Amino acid sequence: MGKIKAVIAGVGGYVPEYVLNNEELSRMVDTSDEWIMARVGIKERRILTEEGLGTSYMARKAAKQLIQKTGVNIDEIDALIVTTTTPDYKFPSTASIVVGKLGLKNAFAFDLEAACCGFLYTLDLAATMIESGRYKKIIVIGADKMSSLVDYTDRATCVLFGDGAGAVLVEASEDESLGVQNSYLRTDGMGLPFLHMKAGGSVCPASQFTVSHRLHYLYQEGRTVFRYAVTNMSDDILKIMEMNNLTPDDVDWVIPHEANLRIIEAVTKRAGVPMEKVVVNIDHYGNTSAATIPLALWDYEEKLKKGDNVVFTAFGAGFVHGASYYRWAYDGAAAAAKK
Repeated sequence: MGKIKAVIAGVGGYVPEYVLNNEELSRMVDTSDEWIMARVGIKERRILTEEGLGTSYMARKAAKQLIQKTGVNIDEIDALIVTTTTPDYKFPSTASIVVGKLGLKNAFAFDLEAACCGFLYTLDLAATMIESGRYKKIIVIGADKMSSLVDYTDRATCVLFGDGAGAVLVEASEDESLGVQNSYLRTDGMGLPFLHMKAGGSVCPASQFTVSHRLHYLYQEGRTVFRYAVTNMSDDILKIMEMNNLTPDDVDWVIPHEANLRIIEAVTKRAGVPMEKVVVNIDHYGNTSAATIPLALWDYEEKLKKGDNVVFTAFGAGFVHGASYYRWAYDGAAAAAKK
């Protein structure tokens, strides 16, 4: 038996029905469609508005579609991992809630938090678990209800984020030419001052003071984050291409974290990859954090062909960043027709 590789066998996704467009945002804060489009390239974003629903609801919806599309026997699923910055609760894990709702009797479940790099990190972790030979099928879900962290009086950040979830089935394959080939993942640990939520953790637990001073919202120093994101993501694309002896001509698709259209354009230009090879859907979803890459796969699945050379790259709070080289394992057009 040859070396085991981990392949994505299917993709599912979910975005809430409610569309928050730029016109509506302009009635909430001092902004405009022109201002938002010029700076971040986002036209609209989806928001989970129903009371009492959180990240697990969207994760479950995405996973349910994934299971239906792939036809996988749920009793054969070994593990389910949810990567999120917006869990339903501090504990238990969001993944444990999803497993219970889906009725996965033989799967263990846990959450992984790596901000906007969550899917990239978790896909690599799942691939390593598969390659060990101990696990055969793992569901990886990137899901975030970013609207729960956003201050809708702060025009600099409220225009950026949306809610959504994407799920993939990762399984074993004996075809070494397909699947996760390798990754280059890094954490520099220098990003805390520039991107964080001040209260709600063990350093600054919730109190009347933290609530009245609006400390439970996302805080970001945009220019600093922009600069780090462009430098790190482009360097990581170049590094993963070098590690695999790839040129920009060899790459069929770059699927970046969808943080800001200007970041994506600057990253790919610096890496020498033309925009026609770059998957972009930020205009209608905004930044859904850990969900951006799997939602991009969901949106573009029909264009992906078996054997396509795909480079994933992401950047997030921490700072966390990285890239991975993946060879697509199935005909996306046929699978997308089952949506």
